[in-house]
Amino acid sequence: MIAFPLSFGFPAYTSIDAWAGSLIWSIIDKATGPLFRPSSSFGNKHLAKKPIFQDLPLMPQRAGEERWLWLYGQLRAAILDRRLRPAARMPSSRNLAKQHGVSRGTVVAAFDHLRSEGYVEMRVGAGAFVATTIPTIPDEAIAVTKRKVGDTRKQTTRATLSKRGLLSAQDVLPLPASHSLGKAFRAWEPAIDLFPTNLWSRIAGRVLRRAPRSLYGQGDAKGFLPLRKAIAEYVGGARGVRCDAEQIIVTSGAQQALDLTSRLLLDPGDSAWLEDPGYPEALRALQAAGAKITPVPVDHEGIDVKWGQRHASGARLAYVTPANQFPLGTAMSLERRLSLLNWATTEGSWVIEDDYDSEYRYFGRPLAALQNLDRAGCVIYVGTFTKMLFNALRLGFLVLPPPLVEPFAVARTLTDRHPPTLDQAILAEFILDGHFGHHVRQMRQIYAERLEVLCDAANQRLGGMLQVQKAASGMRTIAWLKTGEKDTAVAERARARGLEVTALSQFSQRHSHPGALALGFAGCTPAELRRGVDVLATVLGA
Repeated sequence: MIAFPLSFGFPAYTSIDAWAGSLIWSIIDKATGPLFRPSSSFGNKHLAKKPIFQDLPLMPQRAGEERWLWLYGQLRAAILDRRLRPAARMPSSRNLAKQHGVSRGTVVAAFDHLRSEGYVEMRVGAGAFVATTIPTIPDEAIAVTKRKVGDTRKQTTRATLSKRGLLSAQDVLPLPASHSLGKAFRAWEPAIDLFPTNLWSRIAGRVLRRAPRSLYGQGDAKGFLPLRKAIAEYVGGARGVRCDAEQIIVTSGAQQALDLTSRLLLDPGDSAWLEDPGYPEALRALQAAGAKITPVPVDHEGIDVKWGQRHASGARLAYVTPANQFPLGTAMSLERRLSLLNWATTEGSWVIEDDYDSEYRYFGRPLAALQNLDRAGCVIYVGTFTKMLFNALRLGFLVLPPPLVEPFAVARTLTDRHPPTLDQAILAEFILDGHFGHHVRQMRQIYAERLEVLCDAANQRLGGMLQVQKAASGMRTIAWLKTGEKDTAVAERARARGLEVTALSQFSQRHSHPGALALGFAGCTPAELRRGVDVLATVLGA
């Protein structure tokens, strides 16, 4: 055996006879190496040195059609359809021959024809690539590519979305990916720049090094048991939630929790109470389940239970944010809490308590969760780590009354089986080591300082035009307009100048409120908050 350089495209060791009989094919393999998209950010030294077998599905060959013409036509179609994109490395002749049961001579003939027509480019020392500029040759000029069989891509199906699918997609805009951090006045993102990424990385490395192989297998639909125990201990101490680990189901964030709850507890046409103004994504989840929404007004004590009883007493479910009403920021009074629980118990209804960011409380005594007062088992508690840690950590949880645990676990199995076990293990370590509690306490202090900066800057620059409410808790606050102008018009002008603000009226369904803007402050640096206030002053003509 004689060693030959890998630059020939062959395995490192082969016989003289094999080499002598296949030199031309080795050269072609070098020119048409593995399918790989070069990236200027990595450089040529990172190009794959060994063939990477990749499938390239092709339409079947017609009876009587010459093989090289068939292969040429299919490769050309793949290039024109952008399945093989401009500048992408072409599949190797060896792989194509093996995949589709043809000789390598057939592959070479097809490649040669593609190169002669400008579909393929040869790059010295790199191989064969799809041309960066694809020629526009009419099909009529190339008879070999014309197929009489129907092209299904040009047909229009008569199939449609289901009624549930239409409801799910109605008026929903996916949140944009984060291409910047800390933009004024973004409200859905915590201070990611202050998250202890080095600490998280060390914990992740330790967990991954020590994880038993079973942790890489099928996980528990309810969630990783050590994490559920850690959650039960945390919400019991910090929020007064009465539960054990067996009542907890770990979800992919609060939104999945709302989706599961809506689908499992509501039939199409069932009535559901929703705070007005209220959380838009809860509205979407309830609508997608086919619920008939009853917008219940909110005042300084929280949701108006008596109004809800007068207009939809038999509602199947009520969605509330009692610790920090979204978006007004009020806390539900004890009287309203007891009234809501009494209604749910009497009517046999469910209450969804969304406790999304109540850990961040800046003044006043801590409030226990509504679930703490529930003696009938009608409250479903929803929590999330997105607001506490970082958005990309798609982990939240449900605290369920015992009869609901197994049905919810089954429903979870039918959606995404279980949450990512390794991520759960890392989070469990982060909590059990005390880092989670420390991080929340630290952020609470920083967010309180940022809220103070926002209020002070607004008082100095916007006095008499915009009154920023000093939020008692959470990551956003309400700024009331004093100019009499519509909040939607002000918000539109502010967004045009690069600010991320939302008009209060956009959270309302039926009941009107004075004009106001929802302003996030937690994820913005003091300098960015001051800049945002200056821009708002320009928008308002101050």
